[in-house]
Amino acid sequence: MLPRHLQDHIAVLLRHFPCVAVSGVRQSGKTTLLGNLPGDWQRFDMESVGDRAQVLADSDLFLRLHPQGVIIDEAQLAPPLFPALRVAIDKQRSLKGRFVLSGSSSPELARNIAETLAGRIGLAELAPLSLAEAYRLPASPLYALLANRASPQDIVASGTPRLDLRQVLEHWFQGGYPEPWSSDDAEFRRLWHRHYLDTYLMRDIGALFPTLNRDRYRQLIQLLCNLSGTILNNAEIARSLGVSEPTVRDWLAIAHGTYIWRHLPAWDRSPHKQLVRHPKGWLRDSGLVHRLLQIPDADALATHPLAGRSWEAYAGELLLRGFAAAGIQVAPYHFRTRGGAEVDLVLTGEVGTLPVEVKLGARTEPRSLRALAEFVAEHDCPLGLIINNDDRPRLLAERIVSIPAAAL
Repeated sequence: MLPRHLQDHIAVLLRHFPCVAVSGVRQSGKTTLLGNLPGDWQRFDMESVGDRAQVLADSDLFLRLHPQGVIIDEAQLAPPLFPALRVAIDKQRSLKGRFVLSGSSSPELARNIAETLAGRIGLAELAPLSLAEAYRLPASPLYALLANRASPQDIVASGTPRLDLRQVLEHWFQGGYPEPWSSDDAEFRRLWHRHYLDTYLMRDIGALFPTLNRDRYRQLIQLLCNLSGTILNNAEIARSLGVSEPTVRDWLAIAHGTYIWRHLPAWDRSPHKQLVRHPKGWLRDSGLVHRLLQIPDADALATHPLAGRSWEAYAGELLLRGFAAAGIQVAPYHFRTRGGAEVDLVLTGEVGTLPVEVKLGARTEPRSLRALAEFVAEHDCPLGLIINNDDRPRLLAERIVSIPAAAL
């Protein structure tokens, strides 16, 4: 089993909540992770006819017979369980760490949690493998330092690369789904990614949205490969697919809610009057993107016309996966003005306001720092961060630090 950094955070949540929900895209490793929780746990899979019948025939009785140490896999497929869970938890509210839920599709799971388990449940998201996880490294200390508003000098001191450039490029090309990383067979990896999207469409989307036009929705996912990292124009997407704008909005919400697409709202907390207020986004796993674009290997990726946008999405996801695994809450935005000033990613939450620029190259030219420096000054940010492929971290200005992706 590849070590997952989220495991420590799940242990913390289990000490504080009666129930913990672990969500994430299908095949991100949730079942394997939960199968390695310390202690005695019984697992019930809601995709299994037998388990589903046992849990749902009389959920109140089931929970009286199994008052703790219960894992419910794919819990979004068992809506009647949630009211019974609330009753069981409230009968012994002081007991912690009794139930764990997992789910691959967040819209249904989130709705059930919000309606019945609010205040009783801790939430965690398991993403595909981060760069460090893929190479069996411990979590980077940078995430905690950023959350604690460490000085730029301390960030630089902790930003030494732990991997070489070839390893970074390989993870960027392959993406983070665990199963392809379990094999060195290039053909298996290629075939796995090819069939993954069909599985996602048939199982998750087919079960949750049976009336969805899957052929058109698949075309949307293919189209999003070329739109990752760009400002979205729903009217243009609708014309390309031959559907309405409301349909495009609904489909993008489905893609975001099932962890395939990352929705990035426009940053609007700025004194600047000429902001671009349209959202942008990216497909969340770089390996899936590259397979859909039919890029054969990491060397071909480095010279591909969409390499820069793919790298921006990849580096942004590395940061967000790292914060999520550490249990550090952040919300992502993008910033752009009508005059062309742009910051790739703006994070808010426990990190304060953290603007991030992503560069594929090893060096960052001083002139490319202007938009980031202005954002830092206008919003009085303690730090502006650049993620690139340099061989070491650097303090580029008083409050601007560059960190190699290999340090994440």
